[in-house]
Amino acid sequence: MRDYDEITAFLGEWGPYQKIIFFLLSLSIFPNGFCGLSIVFVGDIPEHRCLIPGNLNLSEAWMNRTIPLEQDKDKLQYSKCRRYRLDVIRNLSEIFPDPDSVNISEVGQEPCLDGWVYSKEQYISTIVSEWDLVCNDDWKGPFVMSVFFMGVLVGSLCCGQLSDRFGRKIVLFGTMAIQSGFSIVQMFSPNWEIFCFLNFLVGFGQISNYVAAFVLGSEHLRKNIRVIFGTVGISIFYAVGYMILPLIAYFLRSWRILLFTLSLSGLVYIPLWWFIPKSPRWLISKGRIQEAEAILQYAAKKNGVNPPVMLINDLKLEVMRHEKKHYSVIDMFRNRNMQAIGVINIVVWMFTSAGYFALSLSTPNLHGDDYLNCFISAVVEVPAYVTAWLFLQRSSRRFSLSGSLFLGGVVLFFIRLMSSNLSAFSTALVMIGKFCTTIAFAILYVYTVELYPTTIRNLSVGVSSMFSRVGSICSPYIFYLGIHYDFLPYILIGGSTVFSAILVLFLPETLNVPLPETINQMQKIKGANCVNTQNSIS
Repeated sequence: MRDYDEITAFLGEWGPYQKIIFFLLSLSIFPNGFCGLSIVFVGDIPEHRCLIPGNLNLSEAWMNRTIPLEQDKDKLQYSKCRRYRLDVIRNLSEIFPDPDSVNISEVGQEPCLDGWVYSKEQYISTIVSEWDLVCNDDWKGPFVMSVFFMGVLVGSLCCGQLSDRFGRKIVLFGTMAIQSGFSIVQMFSPNWEIFCFLNFLVGFGQISNYVAAFVLGSEHLRKNIRVIFGTVGISIFYAVGYMILPLIAYFLRSWRILLFTLSLSGLVYIPLWWFIPKSPRWLISKGRIQEAEAILQYAAKKNGVNPPVMLINDLKLEVMRHEKKHYSVIDMFRNRNMQAIGVINIVVWMFTSAGYFALSLSTPNLHGDDYLNCFISAVVEVPAYVTAWLFLQRSSRRFSLSGSLFLGGVVLFFIRLMSSNLSAFSTALVMIGKFCTTIAFAILYVYTVELYPTTIRNLSVGVSSMFSRVGSICSPYIFYLGIHYDFLPYILIGGSTVFSAILVLFLPETLNVPLPETINQMQKIKGANCVNTQNSIS
């Protein structure tokens, strides 16, 4: 009995039909590049200090002395969260016209009871300046992005089930509508709480859209093109969307206008509904033979080939061949070999994801122009994805992944050794770390697919992706730790990445090894004492 790839071999591998599918599905990922990472500018922290009410009738000289000076890194600057007690300052100003005649440092201090004043030099407004997410509330800024990744986590859990039940195409366009629609609604958020809730829904839509497009493309395209689509196609379009973000943000300095403009791109994708077909594989799995045949007939016409006369019979046999048994997460840990592979895989996914997003969100903390740094951070992803694809063609999966992680982690340690006058070089090291982490992320998807058998492959990739979101949720707070020690974020990312590189070396090699069909065919991890359960999956 022939499988689906053999039945559809008459279509060829790279005809006009496959090219259209490849391009349109890759294009649908374009908004994902700027949707989630827009928080880099929407949630950036402008320079700020305590607001001094104008009804105090203080002279300009006294107004300039109301904010205490604090040591920040290597320089003195005005405090962002404290001011001198205004009742004392007002009394002193009435007695001493010249503030230089008073030792103001002995005056007591108080928090910013009247709010803050924010610099308009870089931004007209951000959510930080809109809702005063500074000082005691500074944790709320990173939490906005963590909530987004919580939505991504829930989307990862639900997307597969929704796609299997309602179809890849419906989920793709439905979640694109969720992503774009709630991004537009976000601009009307009256407070921080509503903004966070809507950001959760945007995160849910973003990952579901990405996964649905990935699965739909994988089911339409044949093996060789499938690998290019997964590692280069959708990834580069994601990177291009990421590159567009700082260009638009440079001209739109108000967070509401920026979000609205970015969200409008979702309307452009409405016509794609009539050009992207449903998945014939999914239709076959649901017994909808006539619809699957119609799509394959259309593909044959587009590619200028004639479908076989017995196509309908072959599709009916494929329906009979589909496995009816269902699997659960427990099946990923049936024996000690799978337990060892599963634990290592989950840890590597979590640390890689945390490192990737932490470095992506860190661009406002780097030396130089925020917009240029964000653009460079996006640009390095293009050669990274191409490099990952080249590694996957000929190189060892294990050593390629481990080497990328190790190099990416080690370069971050060198940032600690850079003096303040070499800050541009420190930025370059961060970009090298981002480049290596992006390569590792791309390889990790393919490596995970090759490690697990057909019976639980989709389940395993879904669970791994789910745990990677735990790392994503933590990523906004990694650089939040920098307020205690400047280099702590890079030490944490570098250390966890190098640790992941070491763990990967214990995994089995999958290059030039046939994909396992059953659990018994899975390769053995070095050092694992494999004890198969009696009820192994076949």
